[in-house]
Amino acid sequence: MENLRSCIDACLACMVTCEICVTDCIKEGNWECISICRDCADICTLCARFDSRGSTYGSGLHALCAEICNACAVECAKHAAHHASCKECAAACKKCAEICGQLA
Repeated sequence: MENLRSCIDACLACMVTCEICVTDCIKEGNWECISICRDCADICTLCARFDSRGSTYGSGLHALCAEICNACAVECAKHAAHHASCKECAAACKKCAEICGQLA
């Protein structure tokens, strides 16, 4: 259960940072970042919900969450030098991808 709790916490933290990043990127018109952050926020929310209820479909979802989080981390890292929210998002996505990848 401790592994699931860590995953839930990482997914929720990632979702929040993705939503903040989307809000900031809307102001900049950074559409690639917005698109992947929205997908990442949604999959992280779903993954946390599945883990919270102990769903038997969790491992497949963990794999997809890790894949999307990795993609989001790569995109946000491109903008990290000049956008604090992208830097924070990349770090949260990387952490979430690692934890989800271990559970996949």
